[in-house]
Amino acid sequence: MDERRILLSTRELPEAWYNLAADLPAALPPHRHPATGQPVTAADMSAIFPPDLIAQEVSTQRWIDIPDAVREQLALWRPTPLVRARNLEHHLGTPARIYYKNESVSPAGSHKPNTAVAQVYYNKIAGITRLATETGAGQWGSSLAFACGIFGLTCKVFMVKVSYGQKPYRRSLMQLWGADVVPSPSRDTQAGRAILDKDPECCGSLGIAISEAVEDAASRKDTNYSLGSVLNHVCLHQTIIGLETQKQLAVAGEKPDVMIGCAGGGSNLSGLIFPFVKDALDGKGPRLVAAEPAACPSLTRGRYAYDFGDTAGMAPMSRMYTLGHTFLPSGIHAGGLRYHGMSPLVSLLRHRNVLEAVSYRQNEVFEAAVIFARTEGIVPAPETAHAIRATIEEALKCKAAGKSACIVFNLSGHGHFDLTSYDKFLAGQLDDFELPQSEIEQALEQLPVVPGDAAA
Repeated sequence: MDERRILLSTRELPEAWYNLAADLPAALPPHRHPATGQPVTAADMSAIFPPDLIAQEVSTQRWIDIPDAVREQLALWRPTPLVRARNLEHHLGTPARIYYKNESVSPAGSHKPNTAVAQVYYNKIAGITRLATETGAGQWGSSLAFACGIFGLTCKVFMVKVSYGQKPYRRSLMQLWGADVVPSPSRDTQAGRAILDKDPECCGSLGIAISEAVEDAASRKDTNYSLGSVLNHVCLHQTIIGLETQKQLAVAGEKPDVMIGCAGGGSNLSGLIFPFVKDALDGKGPRLVAAEPAACPSLTRGRYAYDFGDTAGMAPMSRMYTLGHTFLPSGIHAGGLRYHGMSPLVSLLRHRNVLEAVSYRQNEVFEAAVIFARTEGIVPAPETAHAIRATIEEALKCKAAGKSACIVFNLSGHGHFDLTSYDKFLAGQLDDFELPQSEIEQALEQLPVVPGDAAA
């Protein structure tokens, strides 16, 4: 029987994270202070982040050691399997060789604990006892709640209101692990109250939830803010995915031709592809592909510009692909991909044409998810299903051309708490929504002006 699952032992867990900043094709534009527009300093960030994470955010050191206490907790589920999707290959009739990195085996069911454990550890040793955060689909919120439970911190989660209603069991999971969870916008913060006063029926967004979490953290000495995507140190922690994948592909005797991840803020995509970017820059491949929703197409239709990380303009500005911080996405079921911007590191790769990007409507994404569930047996999260859609299209291109290729995608999470979304799809009740250009242009008119800045 051919090998399907390539496994590593706990002893092979990576000992250091890979920092892409050491090998970028151009210097990463600095974060900017939301009030002054000047480059953010360590002192500016110290109000909501611990010293070690601030150092990682600006580091250009290629390798950063993973603390033993973090590796010990990661070993609860890592290294994760790399799986050959032979049933999917057979169903598609493709000569392509399809592999997926299965991040759904973590306690929270996604890749998010990779950075949650690290962030909580660094806050713990800095003397912080409480963390505030936002969450879209709930995968990040549940991961941070899990990690806080391990290290003995308390956790406040602002969950985007539409997901709070769509995904009640994600909320239950957070509460089971001890977190205080409220729908955002909420009455708990000034930012939330201001939005609700204008629009009591507002369904929320990640940008709004970030505003609330940052305000909460900045108003309490015992509390720091924790972000599950976008920032450099988050992408750094996620590179453990790609580092393991490199070892596993070597065991399988494979060299990837195409690597694919879904993209919302950029964390799971960066985790898979960053360790392979140097080869791509050197012309050795692979092709790198980001798959995003047509309802929130920052990489395919956004602008590469400085923008606030949140709706209220309290978070630092970063140069990224953005739809505008005032953009309010539709209530698509891929709640983790409903962010207005993209990781600055991912954005720079896209701007430099190192990264390709595609977007998909909701129904074609769920069609791909059902195919995967019925062939490989795993119900994927709606976010992950975007990567599966792109993988299927790449595999069918191989079939049409009669050529084989090694395709690797990140199965960033399972969809066990998203079954109401699948119910609606199977009943034909999901709407396809593609963002009108007029809404993008309206939101982009509100981009901040950074004096003396020019596009990279």
